[in-house]
Amino acid sequence: MNRRQSLALGLALVAATALSPFEAFAQAQYPTRPIRLVVPFPPGGVMDTIGRIWAEKVGPSLGTIVVDNRGGAGGVIGAGEVARARSDGYTILIGNTSTQVLNPAVMRRPPYDPVKEFVTIDMIALSATSIIVHPSMPARTLKQLISYARANPGKLSYGSAGAGTVTNLAGEMFKQRAGGLDIVHVPYKGVGLATADLVGGYIPMMTPNVTAQLLNLHRSGKLRILAVNAPTRLKAAPDIPAAVEILPEMIAQLFSGLFAPAGTPRPIIERISQVTRKALSEEGFQNTLIQSGFEPVLDSSPEKAQRFVDQEHDRLLPVIKATGFKID
Repeated sequence: MNRRQSLALGLALVAATALSPFEAFAQAQYPTRPIRLVVPFPPGGVMDTIGRIWAEKVGPSLGTIVVDNRGGAGGVIGAGEVARARSDGYTILIGNTSTQVLNPAVMRRPPYDPVKEFVTIDMIALSATSIIVHPSMPARTLKQLISYARANPGKLSYGSAGAGTVTNLAGEMFKQRAGGLDIVHVPYKGVGLATADLVGGYIPMMTPNVTAQLLNLHRSGKLRILAVNAPTRLKAAPDIPAAVEILPEMIAQLFSGLFAPAGTPRPIIERISQVTRKALSEEGFQNTLIQSGFEPVLDSSPEKAQRFVDQEHDRLLPVIKATGFKID
């Protein structure tokens, strides 16, 4: 039994022995008031989109879901707020690779522990990062971009949504997997600003998560998506190659899932997970996610979701250490 399993078992035993009749009744009736879904990023981004789609789809089963955007510090502020919230099921986090894996790994003094202070509820979707260039760039394929970067060391730059984000990780991973390319990182305060500068030609390259907006810009010729950093091509854009087709292990995707403060009763965790699974079984929900550029996670549970988080931590930690980037 590993550390996380031991901790979860201990918390479950404590909860079982300490439960009062009133608390047991409250759990059985859950929810009896609005649930607050904290999105630890500004409105309009990937996580905000997924969170609002989820809230709309599960509303008929869970009642009112209040979406509360608490952006700042790459997701740290909102995630930290949920970590300190009451473990009663009425404050939950839509977290992702940044909040549950990257931030604690790259920060010198992380303000929360994703292992000790959260319990995983379920996965919703995966959002692949991508390698995008301005149409003025001579490269029309990923191979051509790699050749161009090798021939012009230090002359290329790529924009990201911020230092320590999964988009930053995608850029650094691309440089590593392609043999150590010399490309300058330009961190932005959010993907929107970076996208605007890429469209305007102020930066030549970007490594954002794929969204419906970016797919539309690609199809209109305003940007050029050379590859998606996913295990396979995306259902929404099968014409765009996956980077792994020429760069093995070039996978940098953002998982999005639901997390609650540690100590949240197991029946409540199961309730939210079951409602999420039911919603994701609907073709309409799946299509909405797919058309927005996401890949829905159709086979999940609290246990499977936690294993996936652990696997992503183990897979990405060597990349993080190799790049050596930290944020204060």
